[in-house]
Amino acid sequence: MRIFSGIQPTGRKHLGNYIGAIRGYLDGQERGNPAIYCIVDLHATSVSYEPEALPGYVLDTTAMLMAAGLDPDRCILFRQSDLSEHSQLCWLLSSVTPYGDLQRMHQFKDKAEREQELVRASLFLYPVLQAADILLYRTDAVPVGDDQRQHIELAREVARRFNAIYGEVFVEPAHVIPEIGARIMDLQEPSTKMSTTGGTEAGLVYIDDEADAIVKKIKRAQTDSGSDIVRAPDKAGITNLIDIYSVARGVPPEDVEREFAGQGYGAFKEAVGTATAELLAPVRERYLELRADEAALERTLQHGADRAREIAVPVMADVHSVMGLGPKT
Repeated sequence: MRIFSGIQPTGRKHLGNYIGAIRGYLDGQERGNPAIYCIVDLHATSVSYEPEALPGYVLDTTAMLMAAGLDPDRCILFRQSDLSEHSQLCWLLSSVTPYGDLQRMHQFKDKAEREQELVRASLFLYPVLQAADILLYRTDAVPVGDDQRQHIELAREVARRFNAIYGEVFVEPAHVIPEIGARIMDLQEPSTKMSTTGGTEAGLVYIDDEADAIVKKIKRAQTDSGSDIVRAPDKAGITNLIDIYSVARGVPPEDVEREFAGQGYGAFKEAVGTATAELLAPVRERYLELRADEAALERTLQHGADRAREIAVPVMADVHSVMGLGPKT
């Protein structure tokens, strides 16, 4: 099974990234043949960003993924912009992607509303580039958070349409979404997913936060009326904390509800904070070690790009051939 996923190098990585996506990367590393992980810096240019800071963010993300357990000897880890095949395929897939489908993408609408000065055409085409990222490697499975479900379905539809028009080139990928923690919510706005771009600073738990800061943020998390510690549609704050504790301790949510029945929110938040800090502590410590050696991180990305290119180039040759591009053979 070939596994692919990408992660944006936009700011510090947070608990939602770790639980919703990075844990899936680690599982994929065990199952993939190969598992391919891409730091999608081209995607980062689809909204307002700081060009001088982007290369550092790429290295931040590389170090964080490795600190979490990705081993460049057991997976392919690379930077998206190092392979021109991604942007080439994005353009070619645009020819089989309906304009109306892109208009219906939820993330475009949400992000466009936050862009005050310029809504970029690249933001509109973001899902096509994401489809290119995935289809370029004839991917079978894509570990992602729940917010990417619509994008993966678009990638499947693009693959179907391309194959129907030009011939069988691409694999239709399936999403792999965790049962628990697929969408970790902002601690202060539990109706909104935890995010560095649309969330609140107090609602974010960063992977490299100190233990005391993590406990403090979770103790201040917004909860709901009442005192029952149960997962329910009208108890978004508590449901979110139950999911976090469930993942941190490796126990089912039902066991969490039984463990804290009758104890009240205060004791529960304290336990969630402690469990989360313990979960992230080894990742934070390893990250600080890895991030200090930028040359080693760059070598890792270049080596990964070389390996990714070995897969991507033959696929692009097939695409050019069936689309009638290049010299007649």
